[in-house]
Amino acid sequence: MSKKIILGLVLVSAFAACQRQQPADVYVPTAPAAPMVNPVTTEPVYSGKFG
Repeated sequence: MSKKIILGLVLVSAFAACQRQQPADVYVPTAPAAPMVNPVTTEPVYSGKFG
């Protein structure tokens, strides 16, 4: 009896291992994203002895 249970568990685990895996969810944006714009900064102004 125990051999039948072990054989059944082995067959079920082998069947489960051979199943195709579901593809991962893929994110598809529906609206266009904002363009990549760098913030506008001014150059630093050095004043003094070490500038």
